[in-house]
Amino acid sequence: MGKTTEDETRIRAEIAAERRELADCFDGLSPAQWDAPSLCAGWRVREVVAHMSLGFRHSLPRTLLEIVKARGSLHRMTDRCARADAAAFTTAQLAASIRDNAHHPWTPPVGGYTSALGHDVVHGLDVTVALGLERAVPVERVRIPLGAVDRKSLTFFGADLTGVALHADDLDWSYGSGAPVRGEAQDLLLVAFGRKVPPGRLRGEGCERYVLR
Repeated sequence: MGKTTEDETRIRAEIAAERRELADCFDGLSPAQWDAPSLCAGWRVREVVAHMSLGFRHSLPRTLLEIVKARGSLHRMTDRCARADAAAFTTAQLAASIRDNAHHPWTPPVGGYTSALGHDVVHGLDVTVALGLERAVPVERVRIPLGAVDRKSLTFFGADLTGVALHADDLDWSYGSGAPVRGEAQDLLLVAFGRKVPPGRLRGEGCERYVLR
C-alpha cells in the first residue's frame, strides 16, 4: 500500500468536513425543497443527493454492470441510478448516507481525492445555489478543485470558456484567456463544471452566457 501523503490527508479532511456540513444542510430542507429543481438539468434536489451517495452503495463491479446496462454511457447510468435511488430512499436516509460516509474512500474514475472533493462541493452547490441558500464553501476548500481545472475537465463537463478568462474575487486564482469574467470562487467553480448561475453573481463582458435565464 502506498504511503499517504500530507496533501492527501488534508484533502480527505476537507471531503469529510464538506459531507458533514452538507448533511446538516440537507436535514434542514423542507419537502418542497427536496422536490425543487437543482442546477443539474433534469434533477431535483433529491436526485442530486442520491447521486452524491451512489459511490457509497455501489461497488466497482456493480457500477461497471450498470454502465453495461446503460450501453456504455456513464451519464445515462448515473441518471438512471440517481432517479432509482431518489425514489427508493427517504430524504432522511439520503442525508444520513452523506453524513455516515464522511470518511468513505470513494473517488471518481479519474482525479483521485481532488476530484472526489470537487464532486461533493459542486453537487452541494447544485442544491444550495438553486435553492437560494446562503452557504459559503470555505475558499481554501474550493481552491483544491479549482486547481485541477484544465481542458480535459472542461470538455468532460461541457464548459465552454472560449474567449473568456475566469478571475476569482476571493482568492488568487484565474483560468483562461480573453474577456475577464469575475465572481466568487465557488461560482466560478460551477461555471468550470458546466453550470449556469443565478443573475448578479458574475461580472464582466460575456458573463451572461453563464447566467440562468
